[in-house]
Amino acid sequence: MIDAEIASRAKIGGTLLDVGCGKGDLLPFVNTHCNRYVGCDVVKYAGFPSELEFCKVDLDTGRMPLDDNAVDIVVSAETIEHLENPRAFVRELTRVLRPGGLLVVTTPNNLSFLSKLTLMLKNNYNMFQDADYPAHITALLEIDLKRIVTECGLTDLNTRFSLRSRLPGTACIYPRWLCSLAPRALSENILVSGIKLEH
Repeated sequence: MIDAEIASRAKIGGTLLDVGCGKGDLLPFVNTHCNRYVGCDVVKYAGFPSELEFCKVDLDTGRMPLDDNAVDIVVSAETIEHLENPRAFVRELTRVLRPGGLLVVTTPNNLSFLSKLTLMLKNNYNMFQDADYPAHITALLEIDLKRIVTECGLTDLNTRFSLRSRLPGTACIYPRWLCSLAPRALSENILVSGIKLEH
């Protein structure tokens, strides 16, 4: 989902910043789209390749140690739901993104059929149950993500869905062709992207 979004909307080359990078698992999917990869997270996890650039920052309170307009692509995969202030977070992502650069944010899709059913039955979204707390603390809807990205000055918004979800109460996964017929209802994750306005 992320690699397809980058391939369709970003120029090949430049610097990609992976915010909330974990062990750097995104790299194999994006390394053909950038000349330089920089990982950023609250800690440097065991397994993050030692030869790659890494910057440590508290994503809730810290400013990334990067200049304004420093990178061409910013990706934040499944990170924003862990943070206290999503608007401040996206403002910081936008600060380091160059004009014309691409921002990609993914998070659990709280409008999926499974998440809505869980909300009705358990009074919480599927990925925000007690077992997910305090890791998942900020549940965002598609409209929230679009508003935040727009407020931060990005344009040319695009939304994609993961086309992957499980049948409620089971470990069975819906067929991809079925998910593609109702992507919002049958996708566990949502991706919203935008382009930083040129000055």
